[in-house]
Amino acid sequence: MTDRTQRLSALRREMQIFEMDGFIIPRNDEHQGEYVAASSERLAWISGFTGSAGMAIVLTERAAVFVDGRYTLQAEHEVDGTLFERRHLTETPATDWLADHVTTGMKIAYDPWLHTGASLLRLKQVCEKAGAKLVAAPHNFIDAIWSDRPNAPQEPVRVHPLSYSGQSHVEKLAEIAAQLKAEKQDCMVLTLPDSIAWAFNIRGGDIPCTPVALGFALIHADESADLFMDSAKIDQTVRDHLGSAVRFHEPDQIGAVLDTLGADKKTVRFDGNSAPEWIYSRLTKAGAQVVVADDLTLMPKACKNVVEVEGMRTAHRRDGATMVRFLRWLSEQPAGPDINELSVSQKLNSLRREDDLFFDYSFPTISGSAENGAIVHYRVSPETSIPLPENGLYLVDSGGQYQDGTTDITRTIVRGNATPEMKDRFTRVLKGHIALGRARFPKGTTGSQLDVLARLPLWEAGMDYDHGTGHGVGSFLNVHEGPQRISKMPSKVALGVGMVVSNEPGYYKTGGYGIRLENLVCVQPSEGGEREMLAFETLTLCPFDVNGIEKNLLDPHEIDWLNSYHAQVREALSPLLEGEDLAWLIAATQPI
Repeated sequence: MTDRTQRLSALRREMQIFEMDGFIIPRNDEHQGEYVAASSERLAWISGFTGSAGMAIVLTERAAVFVDGRYTLQAEHEVDGTLFERRHLTETPATDWLADHVTTGMKIAYDPWLHTGASLLRLKQVCEKAGAKLVAAPHNFIDAIWSDRPNAPQEPVRVHPLSYSGQSHVEKLAEIAAQLKAEKQDCMVLTLPDSIAWAFNIRGGDIPCTPVALGFALIHADESADLFMDSAKIDQTVRDHLGSAVRFHEPDQIGAVLDTLGADKKTVRFDGNSAPEWIYSRLTKAGAQVVVADDLTLMPKACKNVVEVEGMRTAHRRDGATMVRFLRWLSEQPAGPDINELSVSQKLNSLRREDDLFFDYSFPTISGSAENGAIVHYRVSPETSIPLPENGLYLVDSGGQYQDGTTDITRTIVRGNATPEMKDRFTRVLKGHIALGRARFPKGTTGSQLDVLARLPLWEAGMDYDHGTGHGVGSFLNVHEGPQRISKMPSKVALGVGMVVSNEPGYYKTGGYGIRLENLVCVQPSEGGEREMLAFETLTLCPFDVNGIEKNLLDPHEIDWLNSYHAQVREALSPLLEGEDLAWLIAATQPI
Protein backbone atom coordinates (compact mmCIF):
# COMPACT_ATOMS: atom_id res chain seq x y z
CA MET A 1 0.00 0.00 0.00
CA THR A 2 1.43 3.33 -1.05
CA ASP A 3 -1.69 5.45 -0.77
CA ARG A 4 -2.40 6.98 2.66
CA THR A 5 -6.13 6.49 2.14
CA GLN A 6 -5.62 2.76 1.63
CA ARG A 7 -3.39 2.52 4.68
CA LEU A 8 -5.91 4.32 6.86
CA SER A 9 -8.71 2.04 5.61
CA ALA A 10 -6.59 -1.04 6.32
CA LEU A 11 -5.87 0.17 9.84
CA ARG A 12 -9.56 0.72 10.50
CA ARG A 13 -10.34 -2.79 9.27
CA GLU A 14 -7.74 -4.17 11.67
CA MET A 15 -9.28 -2.15 14.50
CA GLN A 16 -12.73 -3.49 13.60
CA ILE A 17 -11.55 -7.11 13.66
CA PHE A 18 -10.47 -6.67 17.27
CA GLU A 19 -13.48 -4.52 18.17
CA MET A 20 -11.49 -1.36 18.83
CA ASP A 21 -12.82 2.13 18.14
CA GLY A 22 -9.47 3.87 18.03
CA PHE A 23 -5.71 3.37 17.94
CA ILE A 24 -2.98 5.68 19.23
CA ILE A 25 0.22 5.87 17.16
CA PRO A 26 3.15 7.70 18.79
CA ARG A 27 6.42 8.45 17.02
CA ASN A 28 8.19 6.38 19.72
CA ASP A 29 9.77 2.97 19.48
CA GLU A 30 10.25 0.61 22.43
CA HIS A 31 13.15 2.74 23.66
CA GLN A 32 11.48 6.18 23.61
CA GLY A 33 14.35 7.81 21.71
CA GLU A 34 14.29 10.71 19.27
CA TYR A 35 15.51 8.69 16.30
CA VAL A 36 14.01 5.35 15.41
CA ALA A 37 14.92 2.58 13.00
CA ALA A 38 13.09 2.38 9.67
CA SER A 39 11.09 -0.57 11.02
CA SER A 40 9.67 1.69 13.76
CA GLU A 41 8.58 4.63 11.60
CA ARG A 42 4.92 3.78 12.12
CA LEU A 43 3.70 7.38 12.41
CA ALA A 44 5.38 8.33 9.13
CA TRP A 45 4.01 5.24 7.39
CA ILE A 46 0.39 5.93 8.33
CA SER A 47 0.35 9.74 8.17
CA GLY A 48 3.32 10.96 6.14
CA PHE A 49 4.69 13.06 9.02
CA THR A 50 8.46 12.53 9.35
CA GLY A 51 9.32 14.79 12.29
CA SER A 52 11.08 13.50 15.38
CA ALA A 53 8.15 14.03 17.76
CA GLY A 54 4.42 13.62 17.27
CA MET A 55 1.39 11.39 17.62
CA ALA A 56 -1.63 10.29 15.64
CA ILE A 57 -5.00 9.11 16.90
CA VAL A 58 -7.15 7.19 14.45
CA LEU A 59 -10.84 6.68 15.24
CA THR A 60 -13.37 4.92 13.03
CA GLU A 61 -14.64 8.14 11.47
CA ARG A 62 -11.86 10.67 11.96
CA ALA A 63 -8.15 11.02 12.69
CA ALA A 64 -5.67 13.66 13.81
CA VAL A 65 -1.91 14.23 13.91
CA PHE A 66 -0.43 16.23 16.80
CA VAL A 67 2.91 18.05 16.51
CA ASP A 68 4.72 20.72 18.50
CA GLY A 69 5.76 24.19 17.41
CA ARG A 70 8.90 22.96 15.66
CA TYR A 71 6.87 20.99 13.17
CA THR A 72 3.62 22.86 12.45
CA LEU A 73 4.77 24.06 9.02
CA GLN A 74 6.31 20.69 8.23
CA ALA A 75 3.06 18.91 9.09
CA GLU A 76 1.18 21.19 6.68
CA HIS A 77 3.50 20.04 3.90
CA GLU A 78 3.56 16.34 4.75
CA VAL A 79 0.15 15.41 6.19
CA ASP A 80 -2.99 15.22 4.01
CA GLY A 81 -5.50 17.47 5.72
CA THR A 82 -8.42 15.56 4.19
CA LEU A 83 -7.35 12.42 6.07
CA PHE A 84 -5.91 13.84 9.29
CA GLU A 85 -6.69 16.96 11.23
CA ARG A 86 -3.38 18.76 11.87
CA ARG A 87 -3.14 19.93 15.47
CA HIS A 88 -0.60 21.87 17.55
CA LEU A 89 -0.16 19.67 20.59
CA THR A 90 0.11 22.65 22.95
CA GLU A 91 -2.88 24.56 21.60
CA THR A 92 -4.99 21.42 21.04
CA PRO A 93 -3.47 18.59 23.08
CA ALA A 94 -4.27 15.02 22.09
CA THR A 95 -6.14 14.63 25.37
CA ASP A 96 -8.44 17.56 24.57
CA TRP A 97 -9.12 16.24 21.07
CA LEU A 98 -9.80 12.78 22.46
CA ALA A 99 -12.17 14.22 25.07
CA ASP A 100 -14.16 15.91 22.28
CA HIS A 101 -14.53 12.74 20.22
CA VAL A 102 -14.71 9.66 22.45
CA THR A 103 -18.08 8.53 23.78
CA THR A 104 -19.45 5.99 26.21
CA GLY A 105 -18.52 2.39 25.44
CA MET A 106 -15.67 3.14 23.06
CA LYS A 107 -12.39 1.22 23.34
CA ILE A 108 -9.22 3.09 22.41
CA ALA A 109 -6.20 0.81 21.88
CA TYR A 110 -2.50 1.43 22.34
CA ASP A 111 0.71 -0.60 22.07
CA PRO A 112 2.16 -0.85 25.63
CA TRP A 113 5.69 -1.17 24.22
CA LEU A 114 5.45 2.33 22.73
CA HIS A 115 4.13 4.28 25.72
CA THR A 116 5.32 5.03 29.21
CA GLY A 117 2.95 4.86 32.13
CA ALA A 118 3.28 8.62 32.56
CA SER A 119 2.26 9.28 28.95
CA LEU A 120 -0.77 7.02 29.27
CA LEU A 121 -2.12 8.41 32.53
CA ARG A 122 -3.83 11.53 31.15
CA LEU A 123 -5.16 9.63 28.11
CA LYS A 124 -6.64 7.02 30.43
CA GLN A 125 -8.28 9.69 32.59
CA VAL A 126 -9.85 11.35 29.56
CA CYS A 127 -11.27 8.07 28.29
CA GLU A 128 -12.66 7.10 31.68
CA LYS A 129 -14.32 10.49 32.12
CA ALA A 130 -16.12 9.96 28.80
CA GLY A 131 -17.17 6.42 29.73
CA ALA A 132 -14.65 4.89 27.32
CA LYS A 133 -11.73 2.56 27.98
CA LEU A 134 -8.05 2.82 27.12
CA VAL A 135 -6.87 -0.75 26.53
CA ALA A 136 -3.65 -2.47 25.50
CA ALA A 137 -3.91 -3.77 21.93
CA PRO A 138 -3.35 -7.50 21.36
CA HIS A 139 -0.60 -6.49 18.91
CA ASN A 140 0.49 -3.38 17.07
CA PHE A 141 -2.16 -2.80 14.42
CA ILE A 142 0.26 -0.91 12.14
CA ASP A 143 2.71 -3.81 12.11
CA ALA A 144 -0.11 -6.17 11.14
CA ILE A 145 -0.90 -4.28 7.94
CA TRP A 146 2.61 -3.00 7.03
CA SER A 147 3.41 -5.76 4.54
CA ASP A 148 6.79 -4.42 3.41
CA ARG A 149 7.94 -3.30 6.83
CA PRO A 150 11.77 -3.18 6.99
CA ASN A 151 13.62 -5.72 9.11
CA ALA A 152 14.90 -4.75 12.55
CA PRO A 153 18.46 -3.35 12.36
CA GLN A 154 21.42 -5.63 13.03
CA GLU A 155 24.43 -3.32 13.00
CA PRO A 156 27.45 -4.65 14.93
CA VAL A 157 28.12 -3.54 18.50
CA ARG A 158 31.48 -1.84 19.04
CA VAL A 159 33.61 -1.31 22.13
CA HIS A 160 33.92 2.35 23.17
CA PRO A 161 37.51 2.52 24.45
CA LEU A 162 38.66 3.93 27.75
CA SER A 163 40.63 6.62 25.90
CA TYR A 164 37.27 8.18 24.96
CA SER A 165 35.02 7.09 27.84
CA GLY A 166 37.37 8.03 30.69
CA GLN A 167 35.90 5.38 33.00
CA SER A 168 35.59 1.62 32.67
CA HIS A 169 32.22 -0.06 32.52
CA VAL A 170 33.22 -2.16 35.54
CA GLU A 171 33.57 1.02 37.60
CA LYS A 172 30.29 2.38 36.28
CA LEU A 173 28.39 -0.81 37.13
CA ALA A 174 29.98 -0.85 40.60
CA GLU A 175 28.87 2.74 41.27
CA ILE A 176 25.33 2.00 40.12
CA ALA A 177 25.26 -1.19 42.22
CA ALA A 178 26.36 0.81 45.27
CA GLN A 179 23.47 3.24 44.77
CA LEU A 180 21.01 0.36 44.39
CA LYS A 181 22.27 -1.19 47.63
CA ALA A 182 22.02 2.13 49.43
CA GLU A 183 18.37 2.43 48.37
CA LYS A 184 17.65 -1.25 49.14
CA GLN A 185 16.90 -2.12 45.50
CA ASP A 186 17.93 -5.38 43.85
CA CYS A 187 18.27 -4.21 40.27
CA MET A 188 17.48 -1.48 37.77
CA VAL A 189 15.87 -1.74 34.32
CA LEU A 190 17.60 0.14 31.49
CA THR A 191 15.62 0.73 28.31
CA LEU A 192 17.27 3.85 26.86
CA PRO A 193 19.89 2.82 24.28
CA ASP A 194 22.14 5.72 25.27
CA SER A 195 22.01 4.68 28.93
CA ILE A 196 23.03 1.15 27.94
CA ALA A 197 25.76 2.45 25.63
CA TRP A 198 27.17 4.67 28.39
CA ALA A 199 26.95 2.10 31.20
CA PHE A 200 28.61 -0.73 29.24
CA ASN A 201 31.00 1.42 27.14
CA ILE A 202 29.62 0.11 23.89
CA ARG A 203 28.34 1.81 20.77
CA GLY A 204 26.39 0.66 17.72
CA GLY A 205 24.61 1.83 14.59
CA ASP A 206 21.03 0.60 14.82
CA ILE A 207 19.35 3.98 14.42
CA PRO A 208 20.19 7.01 12.30
CA CYS A 209 22.54 9.66 13.63
CA THR A 210 23.01 8.05 17.07
CA PRO A 211 25.78 5.49 17.69
CA VAL A 212 23.81 3.07 19.86
CA ALA A 213 22.69 -0.55 19.78
CA LEU A 214 19.04 -1.30 20.49
CA GLY A 215 18.38 -3.55 23.46
CA PHE A 216 17.48 -3.69 27.13
CA ALA A 217 19.52 -4.28 30.27
CA LEU A 218 19.25 -5.06 33.97
CA ILE A 219 21.94 -3.88 36.36
CA HIS A 220 22.00 -5.72 39.68
CA ALA A 221 23.11 -4.70 43.15
CA ASP A 222 25.75 -7.47 43.07
CA GLU A 223 27.50 -5.63 40.18
CA SER A 224 26.36 -8.16 37.57
CA ALA A 225 24.15 -7.34 34.62
CA ASP A 226 21.84 -8.87 32.01
CA LEU A 227 22.03 -7.57 28.46
CA PHE A 228 19.14 -8.28 26.07
CA MET A 229 20.43 -7.75 22.55
CA ASP A 230 20.43 -9.65 19.27
CA SER A 231 23.41 -12.03 19.54
CA ALA A 232 24.14 -11.56 15.83
CA LYS A 233 25.30 -8.03 16.67
CA ILE A 234 27.75 -9.06 19.42
CA ASP A 235 31.13 -10.53 18.49
CA GLN A 236 33.74 -12.09 20.77
CA THR A 237 35.62 -8.81 21.17
CA VAL A 238 32.55 -7.22 22.75
CA ARG A 239 31.92 -10.29 24.91
CA ASP A 240 35.51 -10.23 26.15
CA HIS A 241 35.22 -6.50 26.86
CA LEU A 242 32.06 -6.95 28.94
CA GLY A 243 33.37 -9.96 30.84
CA SER A 244 31.75 -12.73 32.84
CA ALA A 245 29.68 -10.38 35.01
CA VAL A 246 27.44 -9.59 32.03
CA ARG A 247 24.95 -12.28 30.99
CA PHE A 248 23.73 -12.23 27.37
CA HIS A 249 20.13 -12.86 26.27
CA GLU A 250 18.10 -12.48 23.10
CA PRO A 251 15.61 -9.57 23.29
CA ASP A 252 12.55 -11.83 23.38
CA GLN A 253 13.85 -13.48 26.57
CA ILE A 254 13.29 -10.36 28.65
CA GLY A 255 9.78 -11.40 29.70
CA ALA A 256 11.01 -14.66 31.22
CA VAL A 257 13.78 -12.89 33.15
CA LEU A 258 11.34 -10.28 34.45
CA ASP A 259 9.04 -13.10 35.54
CA THR A 260 11.91 -14.62 37.53
CA LEU A 261 12.53 -11.31 39.28
CA GLY A 262 8.86 -11.23 40.21
CA ALA A 263 8.83 -14.82 41.43
CA ASP A 264 11.84 -14.04 43.63
CA LYS A 265 10.06 -10.94 45.00
CA LYS A 266 12.87 -8.65 43.92
CA THR A 267 12.74 -4.88 44.28
CA VAL A 268 13.25 -3.42 40.82
CA ARG A 269 14.03 0.20 39.95
CA PHE A 270 12.13 1.39 36.89
CA ASP A 271 12.22 4.82 35.23
CA GLY A 272 8.59 5.66 34.53
CA ASN A 273 9.54 8.60 32.30
CA SER A 274 11.36 6.50 29.72
CA ALA A 275 10.62 2.78 30.14
CA PRO A 276 7.66 1.21 28.34
CA GLU A 277 4.46 0.33 30.15
CA TRP A 278 4.83 -3.29 28.96
CA ILE A 279 7.82 -3.86 31.25
CA TYR A 280 6.15 -2.26 34.26
CA SER A 281 3.03 -4.34 33.73
CA ARG A 282 5.03 -7.56 33.33
CA LEU A 283 7.02 -6.93 36.51
CA THR A 284 4.01 -6.07 38.67
CA LYS A 285 1.98 -9.02 37.41
CA ALA A 286 4.93 -11.31 38.14
CA GLY A 287 5.06 -10.12 41.75
CA ALA A 288 8.07 -7.79 41.75
CA GLN A 289 8.19 -4.73 43.97
CA VAL A 290 8.60 -1.93 41.42
CA VAL A 291 10.15 1.34 42.54
CA VAL A 292 9.49 4.11 40.02
CA ALA A 293 12.56 6.35 40.10
CA ASP A 294 15.05 8.00 37.76
CA ASP A 295 17.46 5.99 35.65
CA LEU A 296 20.70 6.13 37.67
CA THR A 297 22.86 6.60 34.57
CA LEU A 298 21.27 9.92 33.58
CA MET A 299 23.24 12.31 35.78
CA PRO A 300 26.73 10.73 35.50
CA LYS A 301 26.21 10.44 31.73
CA ALA A 302 25.22 14.11 31.56
CA CYS A 303 28.06 15.34 33.81
CA LYS A 304 30.94 14.36 31.57
CA ASN A 305 34.32 13.48 33.04
CA VAL A 306 37.55 15.27 32.10
CA VAL A 307 38.38 12.78 29.34
CA GLU A 308 34.94 13.17 27.75
CA VAL A 309 35.07 16.98 27.97
CA GLU A 310 38.51 17.05 26.36
CA GLY A 311 37.19 14.76 23.63
CA MET A 312 34.35 17.20 23.00
CA ARG A 313 36.86 20.04 22.73
CA THR A 314 39.02 18.26 20.18
CA ALA A 315 36.00 17.14 18.15
CA HIS A 316 34.75 20.72 18.05
CA ARG A 317 38.12 22.05 16.89
CA ARG A 318 38.16 19.68 13.93
CA ASP A 319 34.46 20.29 13.23
CA GLY A 320 35.05 24.04 13.38
CA ALA A 321 37.81 23.76 10.79
CA THR A 322 35.42 21.81 8.57
CA MET A 323 32.80 24.52 8.96
CA VAL A 324 35.31 27.19 7.97
CA ARG A 325 36.25 25.23 4.84
CA PHE A 326 32.55 24.97 4.02
CA LEU A 327 31.74 28.63 4.66
CA ARG A 328 34.74 29.77 2.62
CA TRP A 329 33.59 27.59 -0.27
CA LEU A 330 30.01 28.85 0.05
CA SER A 331 31.13 32.49 0.06
CA GLU A 332 32.56 31.97 -3.43
CA GLN A 333 29.46 30.38 -4.97
CA PRO A 334 27.32 32.71 -7.09
CA ALA A 335 23.55 32.45 -7.03
CA GLY A 336 22.14 29.94 -9.48
CA PRO A 337 20.15 26.72 -9.72
CA ASP A 338 23.17 24.53 -8.91
CA ILE A 339 23.74 26.25 -5.56
CA ASN A 340 20.66 25.03 -3.77
CA GLU A 341 19.73 23.73 -0.33
CA LEU A 342 20.39 20.11 -1.23
CA SER A 343 23.67 20.55 -3.09
CA VAL A 344 25.07 22.84 -0.41
CA SER A 345 24.16 20.45 2.41
CA GLN A 346 25.74 17.59 0.46
CA LYS A 347 28.94 19.62 0.18
CA LEU A 348 29.05 20.13 3.96
CA ASN A 349 28.31 16.46 4.58
CA SER A 350 31.13 15.41 2.27
CA LEU A 351 33.60 17.64 4.10
CA ARG A 352 32.66 16.11 7.47
CA ARG A 353 33.17 12.60 6.11
CA GLU A 354 36.85 13.40 5.51
CA ASP A 355 37.51 13.33 9.28
CA ASP A 356 39.21 10.06 10.35
CA LEU A 357 37.09 9.90 13.53
CA PHE A 358 33.79 10.63 11.77
CA PHE A 359 31.07 8.02 12.38
CA ASP A 360 27.82 9.64 11.24
CA TYR A 361 25.98 12.95 11.16
CA SER A 362 24.48 13.82 14.54
CA PHE A 363 21.17 14.62 12.79
CA PRO A 364 20.03 15.23 9.21
CA THR A 365 21.46 18.58 8.14
CA ILE A 366 18.90 21.39 8.20
CA SER A 367 19.62 23.46 5.11
CA GLY A 368 17.02 26.20 4.79
CA SER A 369 17.07 29.05 2.32
CA ALA A 370 14.66 31.98 2.41
CA GLU A 371 11.17 30.79 3.46
CA ASN A 372 12.37 27.25 4.17
CA GLY A 373 14.64 28.66 6.84
CA ALA A 374 11.50 29.57 8.80
CA ILE A 375 10.64 25.87 9.16
CA VAL A 376 12.45 25.09 12.41
CA HIS A 377 13.25 21.45 11.67
CA TYR A 378 13.09 21.66 7.89
CA ARG A 379 14.39 18.58 6.05
CA VAL A 380 15.55 19.29 2.53
CA SER A 381 14.70 16.86 -0.25
CA PRO A 382 14.99 16.89 -4.04
CA GLU A 383 11.32 17.94 -4.15
CA THR A 384 11.64 20.84 -1.70
CA SER A 385 15.15 22.12 -2.43
CA ILE A 386 15.32 25.70 -3.67
CA PRO A 387 18.31 27.78 -4.79
CA LEU A 388 20.07 29.96 -2.25
CA PRO A 389 19.07 33.59 -2.77
CA GLU A 390 21.24 36.19 -4.42
CA ASN A 391 20.25 38.47 -1.54
CA GLY A 392 18.87 37.13 1.73
CA LEU A 393 19.51 34.54 4.42
CA TYR A 394 20.55 30.90 4.45
CA LEU A 395 20.32 28.82 7.65
CA VAL A 396 22.40 25.67 8.12
CA ASP A 397 22.09 23.55 11.27
CA SER A 398 24.35 20.51 11.24
CA GLY A 399 26.63 18.31 13.29
CA GLY A 400 28.83 15.26 13.39
CA GLN A 401 29.18 12.13 15.47
CA TYR A 402 32.88 11.64 16.04
CA GLN A 403 34.37 8.90 18.17
CA ASP A 404 35.65 11.53 20.62
CA GLY A 405 32.58 13.77 20.73
CA THR A 406 29.30 15.02 19.27
CA THR A 407 28.84 18.41 17.60
CA ASP A 408 25.83 20.58 16.74
CA ILE A 409 26.17 24.03 15.22
CA THR A 410 23.85 26.49 13.49
CA ARG A 411 24.97 29.47 11.48
CA THR A 412 22.80 31.89 9.50
CA ILE A 413 24.60 33.25 6.45
CA VAL A 414 23.93 36.50 4.60
CA ARG A 415 23.91 36.01 0.84
CA GLY A 416 24.56 39.30 -0.92
CA ASN A 417 22.72 41.93 1.10
CA ALA A 418 20.38 41.60 4.06
CA THR A 419 17.44 43.94 4.62
CA PRO A 420 17.40 46.24 7.67
CA GLU A 421 14.68 44.02 9.17
CA MET A 422 16.82 40.91 8.72
CA LYS A 423 19.79 42.63 10.39
CA ASP A 424 17.61 43.78 13.28
CA ARG A 425 16.34 40.23 13.90
CA PHE A 426 19.77 38.68 13.38
CA THR A 427 21.32 41.05 15.90
CA ARG A 428 18.60 40.45 18.48
CA VAL A 429 19.14 36.70 18.18
CA LEU A 430 22.88 37.26 18.58
CA LYS A 431 22.32 39.46 21.64
CA GLY A 432 20.32 36.67 23.24
CA HIS A 433 23.00 34.15 22.35
CA ILE A 434 25.69 36.33 23.90
CA ALA A 435 23.65 36.99 27.06
CA LEU A 436 23.27 33.28 27.69
CA GLY A 437 26.82 32.42 26.65
CA ARG A 438 28.37 34.87 29.09
CA ALA A 439 26.01 34.10 31.97
CA ARG A 440 27.42 33.39 35.44
CA PHE A 441 25.09 31.65 37.83
CA PRO A 442 25.09 29.96 41.25
CA LYS A 443 25.27 26.21 41.64
CA GLY A 444 21.74 24.80 41.72
CA THR A 445 20.46 26.98 38.88
CA THR A 446 18.28 25.22 36.30
CA GLY A 447 18.13 25.86 32.58
CA SER A 448 14.58 27.16 32.84
CA GLN A 449 15.87 29.95 35.10
CA LEU A 450 18.34 31.05 32.41
CA ASP A 451 16.07 30.76 29.39
CA VAL A 452 14.81 34.35 29.59
CA LEU A 453 18.33 35.68 28.98
CA ALA A 454 18.26 34.41 25.40
CA ARG A 455 14.73 35.65 24.70
CA LEU A 456 14.78 39.12 26.24
CA PRO A 457 16.18 41.04 23.23
CA LEU A 458 13.40 39.53 21.08
CA TRP A 459 10.73 40.07 23.72
CA GLU A 460 11.66 43.74 23.90
CA ALA A 461 10.64 44.05 20.23
CA GLY A 462 7.50 41.91 20.62
CA MET A 463 8.96 38.69 19.19
CA ASP A 464 9.80 35.18 20.38
CA TYR A 465 10.61 31.69 19.10
CA ASP A 466 8.60 28.52 19.59
CA HIS A 467 11.30 26.06 20.65
CA GLY A 468 13.64 25.47 23.55
CA THR A 469 16.81 27.49 23.87
CA GLY A 470 19.08 24.60 24.72
CA HIS A 471 19.21 20.80 24.78
CA GLY A 472 21.74 18.51 26.41
CA VAL A 473 24.30 16.77 24.17
CA GLY A 474 25.96 13.42 24.75
CA SER A 475 29.56 12.30 24.34
CA PHE A 476 29.48 10.32 21.08
CA LEU A 477 25.84 9.66 21.98
CA ASN A 478 22.51 11.47 21.52
CA VAL A 479 22.73 14.95 20.09
CA HIS A 480 19.55 15.69 22.07
CA GLU A 481 20.08 14.27 25.55
CA GLY A 482 18.56 14.92 28.94
CA PRO A 483 17.96 15.47 31.68
CA GLN A 484 19.32 19.03 31.41
CA ARG A 485 17.79 21.62 29.12
CA ILE A 486 17.34 25.38 28.73
CA SER A 487 13.69 26.06 28.07
CA LYS A 488 10.57 27.90 29.16
CA MET A 489 9.34 24.54 30.44
CA PRO A 490 10.00 24.19 34.19
CA SER A 491 12.92 21.94 35.06
CA LYS A 492 14.04 20.47 38.37
CA VAL A 493 17.44 19.47 37.01
CA ALA A 494 20.20 21.88 38.00
CA LEU A 495 23.02 22.53 35.57
CA GLY A 496 26.15 20.76 36.78
CA VAL A 497 29.85 20.75 35.93
CA GLY A 498 30.54 18.73 32.79
CA MET A 499 27.07 19.10 31.30
CA VAL A 500 27.05 20.10 27.65
CA VAL A 501 24.06 22.07 26.39
CA SER A 502 23.22 24.04 23.27
CA ASN A 503 22.72 27.80 23.15
CA GLU A 504 20.41 28.40 20.18
CA PRO A 505 17.95 31.28 20.18
CA GLY A 506 16.23 32.00 16.88
CA TYR A 507 13.71 34.02 14.94
CA TYR A 508 11.38 32.70 12.22
CA LYS A 509 9.25 34.74 9.84
CA THR A 510 6.76 32.38 8.19
CA GLY A 511 7.06 32.59 4.44
CA GLY A 512 10.11 34.84 4.73
CA TYR A 513 13.27 33.60 6.39
CA GLY A 514 14.70 32.01 9.51
CA ILE A 515 17.58 32.87 11.84
CA ARG A 516 19.23 30.62 14.40
CA LEU A 517 22.65 30.97 16.00
CA GLU A 518 23.87 27.93 17.91
CA ASN A 519 26.96 27.00 19.86
CA LEU A 520 27.45 24.12 22.28
CA VAL A 521 28.64 25.13 25.74
CA CYS A 522 29.96 23.14 28.70
CA VAL A 523 29.20 23.98 32.34
CA GLN A 524 32.38 24.75 34.29
CA PRO A 525 33.25 26.18 37.74
CA SER A 526 33.59 29.96 37.91
CA GLU A 527 35.91 31.37 40.56
CA GLY A 528 35.11 34.33 42.79
CA GLY A 529 32.13 35.39 44.85
CA GLU A 530 30.45 34.42 48.07
CA ARG A 531 28.73 31.38 46.55
CA GLU A 532 29.84 28.48 44.41
CA MET A 533 29.38 29.79 40.88
CA LEU A 534 29.23 28.22 37.44
CA ALA A 535 29.64 29.51 33.89
CA PHE A 536 29.67 28.26 30.31
CA GLU A 537 32.76 27.30 28.33
CA THR A 538 31.97 27.66 24.63
CA LEU A 539 32.94 24.50 22.75
CA THR A 540 31.81 25.41 19.22
CA LEU A 541 34.45 27.24 17.20
CA CYS A 542 33.20 28.98 14.07
CA PRO A 543 32.74 32.65 13.08
CA PHE A 544 29.35 34.33 13.07
CA ASP A 545 28.52 36.20 9.88
CA VAL A 546 29.17 39.83 10.80
CA ASN A 547 27.32 40.92 7.64
CA GLY A 548 24.09 40.17 9.50
CA ILE A 549 24.90 42.46 12.43
CA GLU A 550 23.45 45.90 13.06
CA LYS A 551 26.33 47.13 15.24
CA ASN A 552 24.33 49.97 16.77
CA LEU A 553 22.13 47.41 18.55
CA LEU A 554 25.09 45.87 20.39
CA ASP A 555 26.39 47.34 23.63
CA PRO A 556 30.15 47.49 24.40
CA HIS A 557 30.07 44.29 26.46
CA GLU A 558 28.43 42.39 23.62
CA ILE A 559 30.96 43.72 21.12
CA ASP A 560 33.79 42.69 23.45
CA TRP A 561 32.33 39.20 23.77
CA LEU A 562 32.01 38.78 20.00
CA ASN A 563 35.52 40.05 19.32
CA SER A 564 36.96 37.86 22.04
CA TYR A 565 35.11 34.81 20.72
CA HIS A 566 36.32 35.45 17.18
CA ALA A 567 39.88 35.81 18.44
CA GLN A 568 39.53 32.46 20.22
CA VAL A 569 38.18 30.87 17.04
CA ARG A 570 41.05 32.27 14.98
CA GLU A 571 43.69 31.05 17.45
CA ALA A 572 42.19 27.55 17.79
CA LEU A 573 41.49 26.87 14.11
CA SER A 574 44.43 28.54 12.36
CA PRO A 575 46.77 25.55 12.90
CA LEU A 576 44.21 23.29 11.16
CA LEU A 577 43.79 25.44 8.05
CA GLU A 578 45.92 26.76 5.23
CA GLY A 579 45.78 28.78 2.06
CA GLU A 580 42.45 30.33 1.10
CA ASP A 581 40.67 28.71 4.06
CA LEU A 582 43.07 30.32 6.53
CA ALA A 583 42.83 33.68 4.79
CA TRP A 584 39.02 33.50 4.93
CA LEU A 585 39.13 32.66 8.66
CA ILE A 586 41.41 35.60 9.44
CA ALA A 587 39.15 37.99 7.54
CA ALA A 588 35.95 36.58 9.10
CA THR A 589 37.26 36.97 12.65
CA GLN A 590 38.49 40.56 12.53
CA PRO A 591 37.17 42.79 15.34
CA ILE A 592 34.03 44.73 14.51
